[in-house]
Order: sequence, then structure tokens, then C-alpha cells
Amino acid sequence: MTLSGPKPAGRKYSGVPLEERVRQRRTAILESALELFGGAGYAATSIKQLCRGAGLTERYFYESFTDREACLAALYDELSEGMRTATGTALAAAEPELGALTVAGIDAFVRYLTADPRRARVVFIEVVGISPAMEQRRHRILREFTDVVTTTWQAGGPRTLTRADRLTATALVGGVNHLLVDWLMDGQRDEPAELTAVCAQLFTAASETRSRS
Repeated sequence: MTLSGPKPAGRKYSGVPLEERVRQRRTAILESALELFGGAGYAATSIKQLCRGAGLTERYFYESFTDREACLAALYDELSEGMRTATGTALAAAEPELGALTVAGIDAFVRYLTADPRRARVVFIEVVGISPAMEQRRHRILREFTDVVTTTWQAGGPRTLTRADRLTATALVGGVNHLLVDWLMDGQRDEPAELTAVCAQLFTAASETRSRS
């Protein structure tokens, strides 16, 4: 007797499809990477340690990542998406006035990173200078946030953005990054609200200067 019906899309183990188990293992490795790269640091962390932290054998590491740098890149991408989402959500909920948008966007960005200092360490310290490919990745993210700044400025009035505006926004994004590096290296003594206030003052001053030019 032959039973008919749809065939399963993939093998299951304890009722969990293969694709889901792969996803779960990848997530576990990235959680281990956040703990280790954001703690001991990338240079001091081996693939064996990443797998031990995830409770997996090394063969499962290579199921998702070609090497240690690929794991770091995936973690950086995940954290960058978290920064984008936090910032974008805050901007969408803020009053459509430049001052309110500025504070909302900066506060969300700062709090996402300071809420878990491991995130800030990976984003601002551990990915720096790893390889040309990683530097290109970092540069792309910095430019994305520069775009966020210039788009927000455009919400403040119809003035056409200039090359000088773009350069100013780039410098401001770099300044925020360095401020958070200093916060990490100096023992995280400053409250997130203080960091936000300083950054908002800089962004507001730059916006006022460009509006007068």
C-alpha cells in the first residue's frame, strides 16, 4: 500500500527542519562571537573558542562561515542592521522638526550601542584594520549614516545640499564614532544621555551654520 501526499521540503530532526537547525546553529555562533569578540577581542579568539561558546563542534562553524573573519563580518552586519533599525524607528516616530529629529536619531544610535558595550567594541574597535574587505565594509556603513544625516538636514528646509554639507556630515559621523570609542576606552563613565547631548549640540551647530551660508 502506497501513501500519497506532499513530501517534506527537507530532513527533520526532532521535528525541526534542517534549514532551521542550520539557522539556530549560526545564531548560536554569532552570539558566542559577540561575547568573545566583544570581550577578549577578535585577535585573542579562535574558532575553537567560538564553537565552545556556542556549544557546537567545529564542523558546524564551517557550515555557516568560511573562516573567522567571515564570522566577524556577519556579526558586524548584524550589529549594523541593529543600528539602522534603531535609528530609523526613532526618526520615524519623532516630530518632523529638525531639532527633534536630530536628538531622536542620535539618542537611538547611542543607546543601541551603549546598552551593550560588546556591540560598541565590535563595531568601533574589533573590525578596524582587519583587512581591505572589512575596511570597505566599515566605509560603506559610515557612508550610510552620513546619508541619514544629510537626509535629515533636508527635512529642515528646501536648501540644496552642497559638497561642503556632505563633508560636514561625514566629519560629524566620524566624531560620533570616536566619541564612543573614547567612552569605551575611558571606562564608560559618561551616561548615554550626556553623549547624546554633546552630539546633538554639534549637529545642531553644523545645521545652523549651513542654513546661514
